[in-house]
Formats: sequence, C-alpha cells, structure tokens
Amino acid sequence: MTNVIAFAILSAIKIGIVIGVLLLVIAYLIWIERKVMAHMQVRMGPMRVGWHGLLQPIADGLKLITKEDIIPANASKILFIASPAIAMVPALLSIAVIPFGDTISIMGVSIDMVITDVNIGILFILAVSSVGVYGILLGGWSSNNKYSLLGGLRSSAQMISYELSMGLSLIGVIMMTESLSLVDTVNAQAGLWFVVLQPVAFVVYAISAIAETNRCPFDLPEAEAELVSGYNVEYSAVGFALFSLGEYANMLLMSSCTVIFFLGGWLSPFEGLDAISIITITNTFGAFWFSIKIIFMVILYVWIRAALPRYRYDQLMALGWKVFLPLSLTYLMLTFCALISFNMLPY
Repeated sequence: MTNVIAFAILSAIKIGIVIGVLLLVIAYLIWIERKVMAHMQVRMGPMRVGWHGLLQPIADGLKLITKEDIIPANASKILFIASPAIAMVPALLSIAVIPFGDTISIMGVSIDMVITDVNIGILFILAVSSVGVYGILLGGWSSNNKYSLLGGLRSSAQMISYELSMGLSLIGVIMMTESLSLVDTVNAQAGLWFVVLQPVAFVVYAISAIAETNRCPFDLPEAEAELVSGYNVEYSAVGFALFSLGEYANMLLMSSCTVIFFLGGWLSPFEGLDAISIITITNTFGAFWFSIKIIFMVILYVWIRAALPRYRYDQLMALGWKVFLPLSLTYLMLTFCALISFNMLPY
C-alpha cells in the first residue's frame, strides 16, 4: 500500500512539473519564433514588455484571457466551445510518454525522466496525436462560416495524407529497435543514431511532421490570402489562445519525436569522448542534450517558415501521395531486405 501511495505521489509531482514547464515552454516558443523571424528579416521583434520582450508571451496570454469570448449567433455553441480543447489536449497527453532523459537518482530514489514508459509508446503517440484533427475540423464546422469549414476540411485531408508517410517511415526504426517503447528506441541508438542508418526515413518524417502541424510551407488550413484565417477565423480570447497553444504544443511534440526516433534522444553526440571534463559532465545530463536538440528542431521550423513560400494545395497533396508515400514504401522494403541480408531480424 505504501509503495502504491509513493508511486501515485511521484506520478502527480511528475505530471505537475511537466505540464507547468510545458506550458511555459510553449508560451516562449512563440517569443522565439517572433524574435528569430524578426532577425532573419532585419527587424528587432518584440522589445516593449520586459528586456528584449521576454515578458511579451505573458502579456499576450493575460490579454487573451481578459478579452470577451464572442460566439457567432449561428454557431453550434457546445462544439464551438469544446473544439479548441479537443485540438490541444491530445498533444499534452502524448507528452506523457516522451522520455526527456535517462533514469536519475535523487537521495537514493531512482526517478525515470518520463511520466510513464509504456511498451507501445510509438503506437500511443500516433493514435493520440491524430485525434487533434477532430478539434480543428469541428471548430471549422461549428463556426458556421465557409472559410472556417474550408480550413477544417483542408486540415483533415492534409493530416490524413501525411500520417501514412509518417507511419511508414517509422516502421524501419521499429524493425531496427525491435520495440515500440520510446526508451528502447533511444537506447538502440547508443552506437549510431538512426539519422545515419535511416536518412531517407528521417527526411520523410521531418517534412511530414511539418505538414502534420500545419506549419509553413504547408499551412494551407489557415492561408490568410485565401481563407482569412482558416478554421479559427471566428475564435477570440481563450478559444483563440487554446488553438495557438495546441499548434505550438504539436510542434514541440513533433520535434521531440524527431529527436527520439532519429537524433539519439537524450544521448550525447560525444559518447565515448570523455577526455574533456565539460563533455564528461554533459554526458551525464541527458535532459541537457535533449533540450539542445529540441531547440535546434524548433529553430529549423522557424527558419523554414521564414525562408519558404506556401505551397499550392494541389502541390501539397501531390507531394504526400505521389512522392512521400511511394518513397516510404520503397525505402521500407530496402530496409527490410538489408536487415534480412545481415541477419538482423529477430525472427
């Protein structure tokens, strides 16, 4: 009984810390994006609230919370109110199986740097994260606005198209890991990261992840030139804030998954090079390297948004169905043949 209570308390503390830090990180992802894009465009970005605008995300959040939440007269009110939460919650749930580092010991107590290490972590993320599209689709439909509806339909078609390529690109990783656990996936890369062994799968997964999160150059569901603001055009105040937080939570989730599946997770790039004391220190802190890799992926997302123009919708669909899907299938077959040739399959 004592062990059960201790486990429940430890789990509650983990959940509280992860959610608190996650919401803070998501808020400052917006600040990072605004600052990086501003400097790429020879601007200063947010500078007013706090030093170099560091308090701008907090000010924006307070502003949205205190604004009036306007519901269109002809909207389906229950679905209209629930849709932003439906879009955001799946991303937060998926974070529960993300391992941020290796097991650490505090006062003799071993603590896993993950809320729960399920043995079907990859399947859990693919299943739960795909639910978020229902929030976008329902939000677009319940607004009773043609622009919102078109944005929701675009988002659902886009996410269905690129989920296939994402799933197929991960099968090679699963075959090499021989497990669906995210912790096992990271540990399997101790000798060599999968980005080296599966370069084509990495490229397909990374680009498909951008399309899954509706980020530029695949942000067709909210193309302001065509749809005003897309699926969230009728939203204001808290609803708009939740949709925005959901988008950045998904971006953080996809960045974390890319790091875990292909970039070694919390593993240091200097594994085995303990000649320098600072390398020895950082090798023991897996969360440090995990954070560095996440920052790299986030800046990559921002750089792509600043550098590339938006695709046309027919180009987006053609890329998913005519390029990535056959490429993923072909590379999966090549991976399978290579594993058979080197007797690396467990059966």
